[in-house]
Amino acid sequence: MRSKAFGALAGAALLTTLTAGCGGGASADDSGTVTVTVGYQSRTINTVTAGTLLRSLGYFEDELRSRGERDGVTYEVKWQDYATGAPITAQMTAGKIDIGSMGDFPLLINAARGTQLNRPTRLVSVTGYNLAGGLNTVVTAPDSKLDSLAGLRGKKVSTSVGSAADGTLVRALQQAGLDPEKDIRKLNQQPAVGASALQAGSADALSQFVAWPGLLAFQGRAKALYDGAELNLPTFHGVTVRQDFAKKRSAVVEDFLRAQDRATEYLHEHPVAASESVAKATGLPAEVVHLYNGAQGIATFDTTLKPALIAALKKDVPVLRSAKLVGDVDVDAFVDDRYIKRVHGSGYAKAVAAGPPARRGGEVWLKGKDTTTAFATSAELLRYVAAHRAAVRTAYVPDASTGTLWFADRAVWVADGDALRPHVTASGARADVTAHPGARTVTYSTALSLARDAS
Repeated sequence: MRSKAFGALAGAALLTTLTAGCGGGASADDSGTVTVTVGYQSRTINTVTAGTLLRSLGYFEDELRSRGERDGVTYEVKWQDYATGAPITAQMTAGKIDIGSMGDFPLLINAARGTQLNRPTRLVSVTGYNLAGGLNTVVTAPDSKLDSLAGLRGKKVSTSVGSAADGTLVRALQQAGLDPEKDIRKLNQQPAVGASALQAGSADALSQFVAWPGLLAFQGRAKALYDGAELNLPTFHGVTVRQDFAKKRSAVVEDFLRAQDRATEYLHEHPVAASESVAKATGLPAEVVHLYNGAQGIATFDTTLKPALIAALKKDVPVLRSAKLVGDVDVDAFVDDRYIKRVHGSGYAKAVAAGPPARRGGEVWLKGKDTTTAFATSAELLRYVAAHRAAVRTAYVPDASTGTLWFADRAVWVADGDALRPHVTASGARADVTAHPGARTVTYSTALSLARDAS
């Protein structure tokens, strides 16, 4: 069943890239109807509050309907779905998409292309972020002998050049003492193509953004080699608009951001329902969506333009410039917080200062339930799973070092006396064992048994 889901998702993602149509921009037709065209990435699931989830909830249409009734104008929203941010940028600079959402590296390319083509764009809000960088992951085949980034020397690594995942790969290789241009063979591939290449053995590793690493791990088709949170550098996705559109229809931009805020609130209040909704729309397993978007998920959803995220964006510019994907990018000019500030009003300062929720010991999703159960520690979670194993749909635990949430049965566990610590990667577990004499790595089944016996 997982294999069928993977094939369908990969094919749909590739088909979307090839066939997604062009919009007409926000202009009135002969009937007086104003069409607003929104480009989004349905399967890049930490953009859902500006795309997949927002579309399914109908909040943007609600906001525009109310505005139309006040102004005597009919608004129509045209949604266009893409696999990556690059085609959204192409359509925006052609004047055919008004509002788009994409990751931090594509956002910079969006800014650069807009300036270059005299079609400037502006970053107006954030969708999901992770302050440590955990939204991007490098994975290998389940039976791969690779156990660290150093082992990638001379290997073929698939990624989408210019994406946030590519940026993670470049930085991680540099930290590992490898030259990203000379020491590996980089394959520039769409996520679905790269996933297929990894499965076929024509790529040794895959560096990608949400939700591909989690999907492949969930399906047993990959294991994590490198957790992007090891960089400890924020990564995020955001909303960009064409400057000419924003000037002409600033109220519509604010309506979009107001709708995005509503979708964000819905996700916070109904995390399981939101995961199920996104899963239905995308074909992704709900368990994978929840890994990223759940209450303790890898992504934190907050529309505000936080200083830490903007600072990280500035650090991304040299990486893209060295790859000759952009020249200089004026990040301060690109970021335009006037619209989101007007939407939040006097509460913006408090909202922008708020950080991600405190990580706990993970959560368990039982079969047939529309809520999850949270735990203070991973050991408590293991004891609960051991006692209710047949009823467990899935269980999630945070990496003991980085905090990145992962599937409990895909984590690498370390037993240290009575302590049981999960890690996303084998290298993370090895570092834990080295730092704690007497500690050892154990299988998930053994971790469950140890937790049960200790109760």
